Amino acid sequence: MDKLQWTKDIFGPKLEISHGEELIGSIRWESMMSSKAQAIINGKLFILNREFFLSKLEIYDANDQSLLGMVMINLFNPRTDVVINGKRFELEIQNFWQSRWSWKFNGVEMITYTSNEFLTKDKGEIELFTAVNDEVEILILLGLFVRNQFVLFMLLILLIVILIVL
Repeated sequence: MDKLQWTKDIFGPKLEISHGEELIGSIRWESMMSSKAQAIINGKLFILNREFFLSKLEIYDANDQSLLGMVMINLFNPRTDVVINGKRFELEIQNFWQSRWSWKFNGVEMITYTSNEFLTKDKGEIELFTAVNDEVEILILLGLFVRNQFVLFMLLILLIVILIVL
C-alpha cells in the first residue's frame, strides 16, 4: 500500500498531490467556480471538465484531446461508475460529508480517499492498494475532481441558505 497526500485551499483554484515531500501532481481551475481544470500527475497532462449542474464530469488527454473517462454524478446516489480502457470502476462516496470515498474494481477497493480538515484548507490522504498505472492516475484525478465538485455544491447550498435566512 502506498499513500499520497492532497491539499487545497477552500476558496483556492489549485489542488496539490504529494508523495511524501515530493509534489507529483496538481489540479488547477481557472477560478473557484470554473467548470474546467488542467491537471498533471507524474508528468502527464489532462483536462477535466464538468457540466454546469455537476451531473457529468469528464477527463481528457491534454495532448490529443481524447476522452479518457466520464463520470455521471447523482447527488442523491453515493455510487457511480466509469469505464476506462474497457474496465468498469465504481466510485463510492462513503458518508454524507464526503470525508471518505473510494474507487473499486470488481468490488475490491483499489483507491481510498480521506478528508481531514475543512475549515480553511481541504486536505487528506489517498491510499493506493494497487500499482500505479495510467488507469490509476486517471482515477486519482477523477476522485479528487468529484470531491471538489461536491464541496462546491455544499458551499453553494450554504450560501443559498444564508441568503434565505438574511
